[in-house]
Amino acid sequence: MAKTGRPPKPTEQKRRTGNPGHRPLPEKSVVELLPAAVGIPDPPRPLSSAGRVLWDRAWQSGRAWIAETDAELLLLVCEQLDERQVLRVQVLREGDWRDRAGLRSLDKEIADNLSMLGFTPVDRARLGVAEVKVRSALEEVRARRERQSAG
Repeated sequence: MAKTGRPPKPTEQKRRTGNPGHRPLPEKSVVELLPAAVGIPDPPRPLSSAGRVLWDRAWQSGRAWIAETDAELLLLVCEQLDERQVLRVQVLREGDWRDRAGLRSLDKEIADNLSMLGFTPVDRARLGVAEVKVRSALEEVRARRERQSAG
């Protein structure tokens, strides 16, 4: 089923534009920086280079919200990316319109699956996991002092 209407804007973009819709935004105090990944599991099936890069990057970047139960969907997306790499070379070599249409369809499937896994700003905001936040130098110093005094 196709989604209708405008796609939702990421919270970061709403803050930058002054929240023109005047809908309530999450408090900045509840926004947390995501912790770094602790280890990357091996994929249960072999992946080519593009898929393996995505597998590693996804576990590293999304470790805070990706659960072991998401591993199969992530693996599927990685396999799709491997397939995309092969299909793209074929499209560039032969230029068949059917292959190009298949490539665009695969692109959409990959984007949809990445979205389900929370790898777009909008989906991360919906999950309540993160909002892109850059720490100032002062915030970094305060955080270091808090860690030192706690330990």
